[in-house]
Amino acid sequence: MTSATPQDENTAILACTISRDVQNFDLLIEDMEAALGERWGDLGFAEALAFFSQPEAESLQFVALAIDGEDEDNLTLMGEIISQAKEKKIKVVLIAEDVTPASLHQLLRKGADEFVPYPLPENELQEAIDRMNKPDPVHVPQADAVHLSNGDSKEGALFVVQGLAGGVGSTTFAVNLAWELATVSDKDAPKVCLIDLDLQYGTISTYLDLPRRETVFEMLSDTASMDEEVFGTALQTYEEKMEVLTAPSDMVPLDIITPEDVQRVIDTARAHFDYVIVDMPKTLVHWSETVLQAAHVYFALIELDMRSAQNALRLKRALQAEELPFNKLRFALNRAPKFTDLNGKSRVKRMGESLGISIDLQLPDGGKPVMQSGDHGLPLSSSAAKNPLRREIAKLAKSLHSLGTSDAEAA
Repeated sequence: MTSATPQDENTAILACTISRDVQNFDLLIEDMEAALGERWGDLGFAEALAFFSQPEAESLQFVALAIDGEDEDNLTLMGEIISQAKEKKIKVVLIAEDVTPASLHQLLRKGADEFVPYPLPENELQEAIDRMNKPDPVHVPQADAVHLSNGDSKEGALFVVQGLAGGVGSTTFAVNLAWELATVSDKDAPKVCLIDLDLQYGTISTYLDLPRRETVFEMLSDTASMDEEVFGTALQTYEEKMEVLTAPSDMVPLDIITPEDVQRVIDTARAHFDYVIVDMPKTLVHWSETVLQAAHVYFALIELDMRSAQNALRLKRALQAEELPFNKLRFALNRAPKFTDLNGKSRVKRMGESLGISIDLQLPDGGKPVMQSGDHGLPLSSSAAKNPLRREIAKLAKSLHSLGTSDAEAA
């Protein structure tokens, strides 16, 4: 289609593409025809604003705003298109190719309902249409939200966990450390918040068998207006012991949140909890420095292999080159050799010496029960309480809690 008027004037238009030149998005044309037949039109950017005020626009269900890198100079106009569409109660699908995460973030905050990358994955446009046509989700009652007191700030301790290679067990460590801290005392259990900042592949929700909520992305998209109620609605309570902020339900770019967004989330969590544990992505992003600066302890998980050694050295060089607090890192060796494995112990010592780091924590290999625990959505203390890995993490949690308690009493 080349205009906003359908070939059959008695058939209402259901949707429009809005772009600089729709011919640049040939796959979009094919998918629009497959989904809507002839009941769609095409508009330029300037035409769209004028069309929204026309009677023909009243039948529109959605518009597909298609942009590429050349359109980033016109973000104000793109935002105005989205805003006017929302005023007319028209859904907006944002289709983008070679657009920076910052620009995507800006447009999504304007109110775009769906984001689809271009080239379009198979059936993705139809799935986006189906999602938009679903009834609006029922608002979460306040009783289901986590109630956060707005009294005195706790200024809780921030413990950060990052794996320096794939499969080193960083999420397992973060989940179980959070749980052990939450259950460290029967009489006066501390308040614990576990946050998954691995926005793409975060699996804390899987390891604790929790659903992923749309409210997480909504909160992260507009932290400037976030308050205790909004933050509490995004949290989920696990076994009445700790609160969890899972990764968003959809995979989103890591750079879609800013350092300021991350700082606000951390500050809010620390104000209401005694301990905040953050599980980081393996990738360094522009808000990694924000988390590092805020952390009290930054656990860097490695294994006794070449990839971990190389990545640890590269991370050390990167932090020192930027004069960032490398001393906050506590290297934790997962699947460490047993006490009787003298050859393995010697390798650990040589690894630390060659890298110029101190391996402060050695976590034993928990074997298959660790994987089974994650698959069943249970902490190790619930599924394999006598597992050596669980015992070591519990020992660490008690040490951290006793240290925090003694510091509080001294203050």
